Amino acid sequence: MAKKLVVGITQGDSNGIGYEVIIKALADERILEFCTPVIYGSSKIFGFYKKLIHNIGQINTNVISDAKEAHPRRVNILNCLTDNVFVEPGLSTPDSAKAAIASLEKGVEDLKNGRIDALVTAPINKRAMNNEGFEYTGHTEYLQKAFGTDDVTMIMVSDQLKVGIVTTHIPLKDVPGALSVEKILHKLRSMKKSLERDFGIGTPKIAVLGLNPHCGDGGLLGDEEQSVILPAINAANDEGILAFGPYSADGFFGLGNYSKFDAILAMYHDQGLAPFKALAFEDGVNYTAGLPAVRTSPDHGTAYEKAGKDVADPRSMISAIYAAVDIYNNRMAYDELQANRMQIVMPDTSVKPKGGKIIE
Repeated sequence: MAKKLVVGITQGDSNGIGYEVIIKALADERILEFCTPVIYGSSKIFGFYKKLIHNIGQINTNVISDAKEAHPRRVNILNCLTDNVFVEPGLSTPDSAKAAIASLEKGVEDLKNGRIDALVTAPINKRAMNNEGFEYTGHTEYLQKAFGTDDVTMIMVSDQLKVGIVTTHIPLKDVPGALSVEKILHKLRSMKKSLERDFGIGTPKIAVLGLNPHCGDGGLLGDEEQSVILPAINAANDEGILAFGPYSADGFFGLGNYSKFDAILAMYHDQGLAPFKALAFEDGVNYTAGLPAVRTSPDHGTAYEKAGKDVADPRSMISAIYAAVDIYNNRMAYDELQANRMQIVMPDTSVKPKGGKIIE
């Protein structure tokens, strides 16, 4: 039986809907059957938002100073903010940005040190955090740097589709120049490995989208499909990766062709996320593949316009928590299976002569 995991949850921007979706998600006691949650934030802010939510019922909390103190049957709150925190729902403020940074830094520190098994991150305001000295364009880039990983892949996950992105948080005008055969090939390798190890999909089939309208229309609207994307697909096929395409994005999603594949690789952020959120926004999850640890998040932003009004939908947060547990357990099962296969494929071949000495 899989062990009960300790799942860290960063608070995100304290003036957005982060606390509301966290509280609503953890109000379902079934989650405590699968994991021990540790919220990185403030018990004071938690209490503030809980009072704003109607019909939430009793939530047993446990305030701690170290993740090792987490109670397995309670919602644990690790205070990593100052006592004089100030909440202004719906507003982007320097204080809420600093709180988001502090929460993220502590959560990632504990993830790296093994104090928690997986991390779920609530939404942040990237611009506000940049103004307070945060040097990254998002969670994905921060985690890549924190773990010293060469590259990571953003994969949007739901029950019906999985969408990976080649380029993430860069201006649209910079996308063509950021594409290369090797970069696309690397993303395909990363996606194949993640689909097998993290999601338990054997020999996954990956559809690759083009960059230009109508896949360049034979070069009339651009040649990246022929000069970059198709060579990457062919190179992936040579390595045994089942990659197909390139496909024109509008028809691919409009005709429902995504249902024929295990995952889709998009060339840029909105090309992949716009259709994903149209099809799976309520329960979609953002997953960072390629890290040595597991990190997920809801697929929505801070939604300041909803903050403090008790209208935030927790389904994406609930999905993110369950996905973190599932991915962690899938990894453990996959790694154990691979280790067992290695023992079968590579038996002890040493020869033991009569003298009892082993000849290597």
